[in-house]
Amino acid sequence: MKNIELIESYLDELFPNPKCEINYSNEYELLINIMLSAQTTDKRVNIVSKELYGKYNSLMSLSEADIDDLKRIIHSLGNYNKKALFIKEIATTLVTKYNGIVPKNRLDLESLPGIGRKTVNVFLSELNIEPQIAVDTHVHRVSKRLQLATGKDDVLKTEMKLRKAFKKENWNKRHLQMVLFGRYKCKAIKPECENCKLKEICKK
Repeated sequence: MKNIELIESYLDELFPNPKCEINYSNEYELLINIMLSAQTTDKRVNIVSKELYGKYNSLMSLSEADIDDLKRIIHSLGNYNKKALFIKEIATTLVTKYNGIVPKNRLDLESLPGIGRKTVNVFLSELNIEPQIAVDTHVHRVSKRLQLATGKDDVLKTEMKLRKAFKKENWNKRHLQMVLFGRYKCKAIKPECENCKLKEICKK
């Protein structure tokens, strides 16, 4: 309990008002951009998506887009071949099945191509639809280093442990704080340990 209070206090000190760093103008852009962010950076997604939505500025145009052109636009992203297909398939499904409206429940969201649990958690959290903790590579790493999870825990087990560790009303905030902490402080390579107030409880 003492460690949790220390972690929360430090996260609040570092990131009192954490914000999602993925740019978006509407709900379907947010959903697609979260999907695109897998195995790449939000910064790269923001660059790519600016061109993507500049050329295809509606779900209908995305659903009718040439797949090779989509691949060209997002070529700098990891797994761009699959992601290009997902963009087109997501847009097509939203147009034909949901009348162009992004569903707000997990079952429907996870039925969309390329959309998994982590993406849904980020989406629901960012739009304040419901409290969620999404475990990406940063959150997973930080959780293990701060002994909130063990080295054997997969992302789902880690998520469940974080849900128990933090108050539900703070899940959205803690998720963003841990992402930013892992991205800028507790980095995979050359973490900034020297002045970190959590180094006494960190396994690193």
